[in-house]
Amino acid sequence: MKWDHEFDVVVIGSGAAGMAAALTASLEGLSVLVVEKTSRIGGTTAVSGGAMWIPLNSLSETAGHPDTPEKIRAYLHNTAGMAASEVLIGQFLRCGPRALDDLTQRTRLKVNARTYSPDYYPELEGAALGGRSVDPVEFDGRLLGARFALLRDPIRDFMVLGGMMVNLADVRHLLAVTRSFASWKHGMRLVLRYWSDRLCGYHRGTRLLLGNSLAAQLFLSLLDREIEYWLDAPARELIRTTDNSESAVNGVRIERAGRSLNVRAQRGVVIATGGFAQDATMREQYFPKPTGPYSMMAEGSQGDGISLARRAGARMGKTPASVAYWAPVSVLRREDGSLHRYPHLIWDRAKPGLLAVNSAGKRFVNESSSYHDFVEGMYRSHRSVPTIPAALICDSTFIRRWGLGLALPGGRPLEHLVRNGYLTRAGSIAELAERLKVPPTELAATISRFNDYARIGTDPEFNKGGIAYNRFLGDASHSPNPCLGPVAQAPFYAVLVYPGDVGTAWGIDTDEFARALDEDGKPIRGLYIAGADMQSLTGGAYPAAGVSLGPALTFGWVSAMHMAHGAVGVEEIRNTMPPATTPAS
Repeated sequence: MKWDHEFDVVVIGSGAAGMAAALTASLEGLSVLVVEKTSRIGGTTAVSGGAMWIPLNSLSETAGHPDTPEKIRAYLHNTAGMAASEVLIGQFLRCGPRALDDLTQRTRLKVNARTYSPDYYPELEGAALGGRSVDPVEFDGRLLGARFALLRDPIRDFMVLGGMMVNLADVRHLLAVTRSFASWKHGMRLVLRYWSDRLCGYHRGTRLLLGNSLAAQLFLSLLDREIEYWLDAPARELIRTTDNSESAVNGVRIERAGRSLNVRAQRGVVIATGGFAQDATMREQYFPKPTGPYSMMAEGSQGDGISLARRAGARMGKTPASVAYWAPVSVLRREDGSLHRYPHLIWDRAKPGLLAVNSAGKRFVNESSSYHDFVEGMYRSHRSVPTIPAALICDSTFIRRWGLGLALPGGRPLEHLVRNGYLTRAGSIAELAERLKVPPTELAATISRFNDYARIGTDPEFNKGGIAYNRFLGDASHSPNPCLGPVAQAPFYAVLVYPGDVGTAWGIDTDEFARALDEDGKPIRGLYIAGADMQSLTGGAYPAAGVSLGPALTFGWVSAMHMAHGAVGVEEIRNTMPPATTPAS
């Protein structure tokens, strides 16, 4: 084999898993190349919420939530059950805190633990009310210099004014700027910073939050260490050689600038390309029916990494309990025919004054449940009553205060959304039923019952607002139930939602060191898998915020440590590394 370039490690993909692997390998003294098939760094991490679920992290106790392995295992047993991988969970619980400490101490990564953020099933044994999920801190994109333009932009709906990122706290302040001096000051700081960025020539605001901050911090860390990265450089084939009758992956054939390059990877290749959520063929093959083009993953998540690994002899993991992490998505069709997808994650569904109905005009789910559970409820209901799409319904009071999908709160104009069919508006419940093509008598009865529940503060049908996670996302100022309010003030509004996703859970089977396994269950030497290309350690269950990014960061770190030090070295590092008490300054 003639090699065009040689490195110790080649990482395919530039999301959190790939960059964590690249950084760790470099920190351990290995030479690294990162290849990304698109023109931007960050993958789906850059467009995500950025939370990382890493139980037993060193910040949990100071956040007010001391934890134990026994509690976490009980919670995972109660949420994931037999679908989970005991081997991967054990390694995750042992290495996750170490990986986070290592990266926060030796790179630009900085995080905060959530002082209050309930796991998605807080009523189950072992659940926690905070501490397990960590978030990247706010990041100044100007530190990237000219390379800021190479960072993947966040979803436009996570920004206002055409390019200013905001989080939940920011939105609450912006909605209260006319009622609170503190909110006015907060809002003015945000807006002045944003317009300053634009006047300085940046294509969007440089105050980065959520997953965009996480991707930016890791990218800057790559730049600090002068790790080589290639954009617009798709990996086409893994190169395998045989030595003493043992086959190993030791290179990648990469297309770059119209040339096919053979790149040697002496220690190994890490595949972290983001799963297959954007591949229409694989969605049709593996997703429950009906499905459609409703993924919120980055457009590059087309199963490339899984296909590369499969052709090199790797096997898929066992069929998970859920093939994807679900989210209800509303869709606006633009004039050019393209689709604008909006994920209904945490903002509108849990607020008081919204309900969801199927084609029979009946509720079918706790509207405040996690986005994953909401879509699972859609599929369950659809087996007997058409529920795809489902309709989220509210009144004029709700939409003015909270918005509804692409209909922004604060009394913003809605006419364009009504005209293009994204938003349905009606002067009465009977008219709304007619426009949604649901039985008017049934819809009226459903809303009447819902309004009764709002008055007494309990929902005997679906328990909306009945658990801590629901109330966390509701309106704390509303009583008696922060998630239940009447739907009574005309005009009434509805938006249709479809079963979308925020990532896939079915991937390549691996051992505890992230090594791909062949059809006989043996590790393929030199081939590592991390992130969404790796079989979900929870088997597709979604127990808490950040359950995909936490393992992604962890097993990116594990794969690099194994390449640098072997299995024994990983065990020694894991057991002897002193825990950090605070993130790196």
